[in-house]
Amino acid sequence: MWERWSEFRRRQRATLRESNRVPVVIDDDTTYEDPGWTETAEEPATDGEGAAPGPPPGPKPAPGTGPAPAPVSTPQPTPRQAPTQALPQYGLAGQPLNRHSPFYVGFVGAFGVLIAYALYNAFLQLTQVFTLLLVALFLTLALNPLVEWLVRRGLPRALAVTVVFLGLAGVFVAVGFLVVPPVAEQGGALAQSAPGYLDSLLNNKVVKDLDSHYHVIQSFQHEFQKRVTDSNFMSQVFGGVLGAGRAVLTGFFAFFTVLILTLYFLASLPQIKHAAYAMVPASRRPRFISLSEEIMRRVGSYAIGQVAVAAVNAFCSWIMMTIVGIPYAAVLAVAVGLLGLVPLVGASLGAAVVCTVAFFDEPKKAVIALVYYVVYQQIENYVVAPRIMQRTVSVPGAITIIAALIGGTLLGMLGALLAIPVAAGMLLIYEEVLLPRQRRA
Repeated sequence: MWERWSEFRRRQRATLRESNRVPVVIDDDTTYEDPGWTETAEEPATDGEGAAPGPPPGPKPAPGTGPAPAPVSTPQPTPRQAPTQALPQYGLAGQPLNRHSPFYVGFVGAFGVLIAYALYNAFLQLTQVFTLLLVALFLTLALNPLVEWLVRRGLPRALAVTVVFLGLAGVFVAVGFLVVPPVAEQGGALAQSAPGYLDSLLNNKVVKDLDSHYHVIQSFQHEFQKRVTDSNFMSQVFGGVLGAGRAVLTGFFAFFTVLILTLYFLASLPQIKHAAYAMVPASRRPRFISLSEEIMRRVGSYAIGQVAVAAVNAFCSWIMMTIVGIPYAAVLAVAVGLLGLVPLVGASLGAAVVCTVAFFDEPKKAVIALVYYVVYQQIENYVVAPRIMQRTVSVPGAITIIAALIGGTLLGMLGALLAIPVAAGMLLIYEEVLLPRQRRA
């Protein structure tokens, strides 16, 4: 009975030791296998040929005679021995997790959703930073052709960037000296003339007819007095004024940030491009570089061309308003130049602003301004813009409208400005990459 129990325990321990033999990877070249604790029996000594020594040779006893056979005894195990290989410093690794377990799949999935949500919130918080980077990159591509032109003339790149920035600062200062004094003077005059414009509007025959039938002026005065005496409304107004001041300070900070980023991008643009091109596989790198350089060249040429077209429009508008006698010519010329940067509708918006101000001054001047802008738009579309934009990509009209609408919806005026060069780059990729691949398919 005791012998059977000992045999059962021995087999049980042997099975347990075999189940614990788990190979553990210690490094890339060696694999550690836990030998466990082994139990060994004393092996009988063998002779030279490996056979266990038996009783001395002699005649076999006759059946039924001689000594009784010795009982067969189970070999007793020796004490446990230490492993043949040292354990790792921190012990053996356990069994890996079951990746098909519902708990494992659910936990990993939930953790991935949390990470995605955190990244989404971080992206929303960094939207303004990305916008500043995008504006700085656009200005860098716009100014880089001037820098490259100076570099080709023998100037070091650092000196060329300095010259371009000093020239840009000089242009801003000159425009400021030419525009700011008239703008301040004419803006004050406009504020002083505002009551007169209001009186002339109230004395207009059409307004009087509307007031006699619907009491428009009386309703407006009542609503105005109600708003002025409302404390909540006044607090909102002052809060809006403070918010406007904060927005102005934020705008100045963003402006200087963009200038600094543009300066750094211009100075290190070759290194930035080299680092970006190094991530492309070597077999495709030459074609990728050629396409990228062409896209950047077209973006820069488009930006410079758009600024040049808007500047010509503003200068010609200032001359026209000065000759015709439309008031606030400097202010309106600056507005026309800024609106002219917007593709498609910018020039028309500037013309509408000028004609509106001229109409309040004298309707005949508004008619003259309207005729001028109709003629000028034709000259700009068929003479000025083609000559200035001759080195940029030709984008079809439908794609231009769609790109401007999408860009304006996503990023406002900035998106409308960037929409055309982005569409030009995508059109180049479509013509040079997608179509040839489809032909070979």
